[in-house]
Amino acid sequence: MAHFDTTLLKTNIVSSEVKQIAQILKSNSLSIYNDNDDAKLRDLLLVLNCIDLTTLAGDDTYSNVSRLCYRAIHPLSNKIVEKLSNHDDYHHRNNITTGAVCVYPLRVGDCRQYLDRIDSNLSIASVVAGFPSGQSPITVTLADITFAIQSGANEIDIVINRSLVLAGKWQELFNEIKIIAQHCHDQNVHLKVILSCGELGNLQNIYKASMCAMMAGADFIKTSTGKESINATLTYGLIMIRAITDFYIARKIRVGLKPAGGIKNASDALCWINLVRFYLGPEWLNNKLFRIGASSLLNNIEFEIFKLLFHRKPIENELSMT
Repeated sequence: MAHFDTTLLKTNIVSSEVKQIAQILKSNSLSIYNDNDDAKLRDLLLVLNCIDLTTLAGDDTYSNVSRLCYRAIHPLSNKIVEKLSNHDDYHHRNNITTGAVCVYPLRVGDCRQYLDRIDSNLSIASVVAGFPSGQSPITVTLADITFAIQSGANEIDIVINRSLVLAGKWQELFNEIKIIAQHCHDQNVHLKVILSCGELGNLQNIYKASMCAMMAGADFIKTSTGKESINATLTYGLIMIRAITDFYIARKIRVGLKPAGGIKNASDALCWINLVRFYLGPEWLNNKLFRIGASSLLNNIEFEIFKLLFHRKPIENELSMT
């Protein structure tokens, strides 16, 4: 049973130290792959499997949403898949997919129609709660969630009302998320809570908002909507991971992490993989507890995988549909 505990909001964060650690991590993260192509390939495949492949455009249609689903199910070209099938350590990964697709509620039905037609069990996530502003009444949010679930969503991404954080109304924030979490869990749907870290004022607020979301029943906490001026940063990730760790110690519940917004290339994504590996451990290195929200990242990941496997850059038609 979710309950609010003010003692879990107490923290001592030295912003300058956290930012310094993030900078060091970013500088050193990629050095672990020096002369170790197998480790890099392993982690790039892991990144791919943890992507929530996303389209949140105002002009989304059945056509582009179905292409998104196809790409999520077939993220690598036939040439890469064939090469992987002959790779001793990765032959079992030739059916790899992304973690999910993520769309607005009105497009969930399009995803479900396409995926059912090809008999795929790929997860469908949907963003609600007045995304990206978080300024919708909870009654509207609950209605949106119901509509998305009835349309076929099995994951819900909500965005918090940042005004509650900035006003220090932690109990009220907890209460709102708890109602939403219960609504989702009653229908066996996972809940990701978007904190919009770049708009919370300071790192202490990010920690407290993370704790409120987890205490209220969030299955994941997510950095950003992708619409903020500052989105997913390793500094934010370190604070959220500290909260996840503290919550696990207090409640023995593992909560997932989802960075989103501004993660466009393999180097950025691998930094996040190593952040999770170093500070949370291997238990979190799977798409049950780690996701990356992205729209363009997959193209770069596929490009880098090709280079590792063939030791050259791809030419036209050697990569999958974009």
